[in-house]
Amino acid sequence: MLLAIDTSAGTDVAVVTEGGRLRGRYRLDDGRRHAEAIGIGIHRALGEAGVQPRHITGVVCGMGPGPFTGLRVGVAAARAFAFAQGVPLHPVASHDAIAHEWRRDHPDEHGPLLVTTDARRRELAASRYAPGGLRAEPQPVDGADGAAAPFVLVRPDDAEALAAGEGRIRVAATGVSAERLALAWLDGEQAGLAPVADEILYLRAPDAKPGAVPKRVTA
Repeated sequence: MLLAIDTSAGTDVAVVTEGGRLRGRYRLDDGRRHAEAIGIGIHRALGEAGVQPRHITGVVCGMGPGPFTGLRVGVAAARAFAFAQGVPLHPVASHDAIAHEWRRDHPDEHGPLLVTTDARRRELAASRYAPGGLRAEPQPVDGADGAAAPFVLVRPDDAEALAAGEGRIRVAATGVSAERLALAWLDGEQAGLAPVADEILYLRAPDAKPGAVPKRVTA
């Protein structure tokens, strides 16, 4: 039994069987009440599933991109739960769950994707996916020699043009489903994909580390 947690947008918690069946879920579409909601969400999802913490065999954690404060609440809760129960933590990029959900819902579409979510400050976080791909492609980070990240920041007016210019299908999401996060991890395991690094994908590095360079899309 998997416990999945994502707080890159609202607070979303799900209990999913290792066969991919949803057993319990909690969702709060509020981007600012993660600390108050995460404990309630875990408790309610487990209760709806009819399981105890000891029945959880792994924790799937959404790593962002997302705002610093909200994102770290979910990651901290996922890490703490996994540590307390002695089960593995499975990191998944939150945009990968969105790409996975879109591809499952559109089985005849195999083209490249551009997944976008609200990054605040009049920007969007954008991740590129190769045809049929379920993992974001690394993208160069401005001001960091040789560095790459799985997303960039773009202006909303530029997102559609960027997708069209690269021949990508635009997937504009308003949230991340913890259920789909778990399914993305399960399908990745079945496909033999390498594990995702246990690294939080903050929207803007200066929010987490003063003096760092924010990510920006290159022309």
